[in-house]
Amino acid sequence: MNDEVLNFLEVLEFEKKYSNYTITNYKYDLIHFMNFLDDRKISLQSVSYQNIREYLNVLYEDKYSNKTISRHISTLRSFFKYLKLKGKIDNNPMTLISNPKVEKKLPKVVSYNELEAILNAFTTNDSISIRNSLILELLYSTGVRVSELVNIKLHDIKKDIREIYIVGKGNKERVVLYGTRCEELLELYLSKARNDFNIKDSEYLLLGVRGSKLNTREIRTILDKALKIAEVKYHISPHVLRHTFATHMLNEGADLRSVQQLLGHESLSTTTIYTHVSNERLRNVYLHTHPRA
Repeated sequence: MNDEVLNFLEVLEFEKKYSNYTITNYKYDLIHFMNFLDDRKISLQSVSYQNIREYLNVLYEDKYSNKTISRHISTLRSFFKYLKLKGKIDNNPMTLISNPKVEKKLPKVVSYNELEAILNAFTTNDSISIRNSLILELLYSTGVRVSELVNIKLHDIKKDIREIYIVGKGNKERVVLYGTRCEELLELYLSKARNDFNIKDSEYLLLGVRGSKLNTREIRTILDKALKIAEVKYHISPHVLRHTFATHMLNEGADLRSVQQLLGHESLSTTTIYTHVSNERLRNVYLHTHPRA
């Protein structure tokens, strides 16, 4: 792999604190682009606007979706910005490149009844069930990303005011809140269950049977078990619980700016997608209840 690509990925990992998932996507995109340059004997230092346009045409011809092409463009935009800052190139070929229009899909949201069944899936009082119940409750109660959840440390939690300090995307910091049900599960886990996992004297909140912090894949497996127990017939990812958190907040009267801050969205426009979900719910209520609808 090209040295500049390796150096850039290290910056993302160690300085920007990007998640492994995000770094893997950047790596895949850059390898794909570097192969394109190699095939055409184009050096990284001589890449032009026309070369970028040709590369994008290749992606279109290979039937990549607009969403995936947009991701490739974002990757290259960040990469060439990095190269320019480091003095590795004279001109940034991405300056005039814009992202294709991506149709926004409404996020999947869990209904209240299904949500209750999922959150109450683990009914026994053993340590694993207590931990798993806490994981599900934290995902819904706080709206955190699964990558943020697994990195919560004990000292990040302010139990007296029910707040958790979160380090999110791009190393951005924020505070999330949790309610009384989550408080009960957290106290139960810390007093009764966590010591059964804490064989390595870990600083992380959520631990596996070997004493190491849980990873995102293990969280997804736990959610899959809950879906099976709750007899939910369609797939739900941890991120769907984040969508559900935001939508339910807005449905119950929360303002958009507050939800934006709790989710850790940099731009308010990112959060507005949930208003469309809420509006769709209002439409369904109207159509099913108004006599002249």
